Amino acid sequence: MMRFFAIMWAAVALLMTPLTGPVAAQQWPARTVRLVVPYPAGGNVDGAARIIGSKLQEILGQTFIVENKAGAGGLIAGEAFAKSAPDGYTLFVGANGPVLFAPEIAQRDAYNWKRDFLPITSISMTPLVLEVHPSVPAKTLKEFFELARREPGKLTMASPGPGTTNHLLSELVQSTLGLQWLTVQYRGNAPASTDLIGGQVQFAFDQISVGLPFIKNGMVRALAVTGANRASWIPDVPTFTELGYKEFDGQTFTGLFAPAGTPAEIVTKLHDTLAKILKDPEVVAKFNALGAEAVAMTPAEFKSYLEREDAKWIPVVRKANIKAG
Repeated sequence: MMRFFAIMWAAVALLMTPLTGPVAAQQWPARTVRLVVPYPAGGNVDGAARIIGSKLQEILGQTFIVENKAGAGGLIAGEAFAKSAPDGYTLFVGANGPVLFAPEIAQRDAYNWKRDFLPITSISMTPLVLEVHPSVPAKTLKEFFELARREPGKLTMASPGPGTTNHLLSELVQSTLGLQWLTVQYRGNAPASTDLIGGQVQFAFDQISVGLPFIKNGMVRALAVTGANRASWIPDVPTFTELGYKEFDGQTFTGLFAPAGTPAEIVTKLHDTLAKILKDPEVVAKFNALGAEAVAMTPAEFKSYLEREDAKWIPVVRKANIKAG
């Protein structure tokens, strides 16, 4: 009898023991999953998180909540995420700045994506567009560069913040072509766009998702877009590549990450689920409405992409001496 009770208590204890290792990974998700977003609500990254979160919840049968944790160019969210448990219940929906540049610009080893982040898949790609105020006489990219060369330091560019893809693309263009203009830093796209439309500044490298309404109604003029192919939203605007500037291929990505050490079974399940989600016509249409293209990469492909982006842009950050102010 005593042996019977001992066996019963052992069975109860086993049932009460939290699942760990492969068993826990196989049963993931068993509770709410947090999607940490390093920006306030609204905008490309937050929008991407909400689109995929809704579909992940629908398919996987557990709640996926978006947690906006803005500040310090994404450093606050990135650092908190890097310290979270690698159990698949805290994920990061990041972009170029928070993932690649924030620790370098802040001069703090708060985290390093190669060490602390496990790439799962890209989510979307958003091309940038060079747009000018109608008062700028340049009608083509060639004319714009000629104008900048004739009048060094006279043109003014609106940047949504130091270390953004917009800012880094501007620095790369200046450095590569030996040009010079004045960069005006704003706190976000909204005030930068307001001053561009009002003519307080003369041009911007902007995400198509931000600039498209103003391009469509003639408030700004688009001269060139990044990306290998012309953007479907403004097909008449040539790419930098076709105009002979293939090195100016800055795009804003959004991607999904898990903390380093997350079980491979969870990463595989997330990737495979998202690969299907990002091919869903309804999801593709939602990203298209944001001015972005739904793009799913394998973890290996996404890691390789990030390594190339890191190698391309970190030297730009250092050469331009971009630091957190």
